[in-house]
Amino acid sequence: MGYAGAEPSTKDPEFLSTLERGLRVLKAFDEDHPEMTLSEVAAATSLPPAVARRCLITLVELGYVGQHERKFLLRPAVLTIGSAFLASMQIEQVVLPPLQGLRDQTGDSASLAVLSGAEILYVAHVSTDRRFRVAASVGTRFPFHATSLGKALAAHLPEAERDSLLEAAPFQRFTERTVTDRAAMAERLALIATRGYDSALDELDYGIVSVAVPVFGRDRKVIASINCSTSTTRISQDELVRTRLPLLRAAAGEIEGALKRWPALEASLRP
Repeated sequence: MGYAGAEPSTKDPEFLSTLERGLRVLKAFDEDHPEMTLSEVAAATSLPPAVARRCLITLVELGYVGQHERKFLLRPAVLTIGSAFLASMQIEQVVLPPLQGLRDQTGDSASLAVLSGAEILYVAHVSTDRRFRVAASVGTRFPFHATSLGKALAAHLPEAERDSLLEAAPFQRFTERTVTDRAAMAERLALIATRGYDSALDELDYGIVSVAVPVFGRDRKVIASINCSTSTTRISQDELVRTRLPLLRAAAGEIEGALKRWPALEASLRP
């Protein structure tokens, strides 16, 4: 398993470093860095300025990056990359109906996420009209250790992959309840593997409570996780687990059944 920001440990002879660098430049833009100068892009990607400049010029020519005065920014054309995945993998037909069912039954937001390095990546999300300080949508990333989605996934990885994840994760603290100790996280994951779910309270941000379960492939290896998430003003953690866990497990089973009919999607979701 590779982790975000890491160089591939063993490169195929046909690995295109220029393509990797171009993608690294695209991924450098985010909510906190919507516009960047050449030097800022170089610093964010750890690329020499000359290399970053060539990548940016190419991406500008292709229409994925624009330029406003001295700063570069993403253009709407980058959405075609993500939309191609959503369309080709039939996400709306396979994943969204069970999540929408969860939302309609509970009034909670519901999501499906996969592991991407030491983070989770939201692949599908249905929200309510409630507002959180930490918003989520398709494409959102969060560190795995601060979310129920991430821990439900990590707990069911093969031992070697789980150990590698624990070793690589930065364990950033978001609240006083965020688990930032590797040994404590290893114990937490062992408990999750035994009981089959995780619940997080005020770990990513205050006022958020969630519960998540893993989603398995046909070989019973974990490929994703789904959750229900809501405000602590609506429900207690114990009540959330008691009432949502059966619904989540039913929805996970529905997604697992649907994935049997879409093997390409299952393959694409695997860690």
